[in-house]
Amino acid sequence: MKRLVVPAFVWLLYTSLLYAANERINQEGRILGLLPAVTNAILFNTTNADAVVSAMQIFPVTNPWNECISNRPVLANSDAMIAQIMSDLSASRRTLIAFQEMNFVLVPDNQPLVSFDFVDYPDDSDLNGGTYPYGLYPIPTNMPIEGWPTQTGGQTLSQWQTNDDGSDRHSIIVQPGAGFSFETWNALRVGTNWQAANGAIFNLNTNGLRPAGWTSGDAAGFPMFPALVRYDEAERGMVAHACRIVVKRSRYNTYIYPATHYAAPSGNTSTNLPAMGQRVRLKAAFVIPASWTTEEKAVLLGLKKYGAMVADNGNFFSISVTPDDRWPSGCFDHFTSISITNFEVIQTTGANEGPRSPGAPVANAGPDQTVVFGQPAQLAGVVSFSNTPPVIRWQSYSGPGTVTFGNAAQTNTTATFSAPGIYTLELSADDGMHAVAYDAAVFTVTSAINVSITRAGTNVNVSWTGGTAPFVVQETGTLPAGSWSDVATTSVQSTNIPLTNTAGFFRVKGQ
Repeated sequence: MKRLVVPAFVWLLYTSLLYAANERINQEGRILGLLPAVTNAILFNTTNADAVVSAMQIFPVTNPWNECISNRPVLANSDAMIAQIMSDLSASRRTLIAFQEMNFVLVPDNQPLVSFDFVDYPDDSDLNGGTYPYGLYPIPTNMPIEGWPTQTGGQTLSQWQTNDDGSDRHSIIVQPGAGFSFETWNALRVGTNWQAANGAIFNLNTNGLRPAGWTSGDAAGFPMFPALVRYDEAERGMVAHACRIVVKRSRYNTYIYPATHYAAPSGNTSTNLPAMGQRVRLKAAFVIPASWTTEEKAVLLGLKKYGAMVADNGNFFSISVTPDDRWPSGCFDHFTSISITNFEVIQTTGANEGPRSPGAPVANAGPDQTVVFGQPAQLAGVVSFSNTPPVIRWQSYSGPGTVTFGNAAQTNTTATFSAPGIYTLELSADDGMHAVAYDAAVFTVTSAINVSITRAGTNVNVSWTGGTAPFVVQETGTLPAGSWSDVATTSVQSTNIPLTNTAGFFRVKGQ
């Protein structure tokens, strides 16, 4: 009689695997992946720059720039403050403006340091080892100056670097590897030398601020790089951070965390004037038309969730957008229909409040697993917390098919996959105060074929589960097999094989 065969199986092969053990997940729940190495200076308006900044965690998820403020209470005098912001502007400038201005360049950690002469505010400047009033900054030859290329009338970058046109002329240099942003105001190349009004260095890995009372490239003492609306994020459909916003007049001798500086005359004492750092939010009731552009929707969704902080004084109610020559023509035109009255002023959180307060939840999605297609995976997530019990949610982050959870609101549940392949499942815990805690695990779903065999008279019945038709049943007389012979091809998951030998082994192959 036939020997009982060892269950046979087939594995789908994959050329690459995604490991989630050390994933970095941003405040939106987006897995950032590996940060590409920067070996040369990369201008902001390139796909290479997109790849780098899209993989960056720009400030910790607890940072004010990354703080979800959609549920923050409205300031008591919000209406009066919005009315003041409006009345300070001329009638033709009382709508939201997307102002193409700040740009940036990415440089490697070993970019040579160049002398920067800080001619106006060296006392408020980070010298980085330079000798007062000079700073040492990693300036590449292609450092862009604010406005280039879309706002500079066709001038080359070299021409614009030396054009003392009287504009703000901010510059931003970012070291993604080390995590620093070097920012100046009124940057100008004079011959082969560089000068600026002042310079500020920000560590993008921490929540640290400028010293109290110090300015930066922004009047509020803010970093500019984290606040910019960039091409890569707008094309993804969400600006996942606060924007910087400009108002006509701000309040004297007042700034709100995380601002460190005010810029107003002594007569500006009304509490209805916004302070530097004041945070506004697009009202939840504002309906974003489906017909508006991808870029407009991305900005407006961000203004609802993350808002904007008052960063400087100017003649518009404007947010800063990179002057990227890849923006589609007219992609922000509908903003001129958004009145300032569609915004509200919220109560902000302090240095040790909101997401920076103790007791943030922690999520652990459990180990990566390999599971057989058709069988539910047992999820073993863990969420720890010490404050309000968080809302727990499992979701499918990526994969070739759909995922059905037994109960997506429980840490320990099941997941069933609609097709073989590699899936990333993400576990989140949201207590409504802290940054949402995320973790992810990778599930490799194999199309394994499990075989069973029984004798049926003069035949052997071979049946199996798993796999995809058509199936080929093969036989060999010994193990390990020198070769396998095809004995049946079928679209169903069983077949009868006549007994011809005293011993044999079978296996089943699927597609």
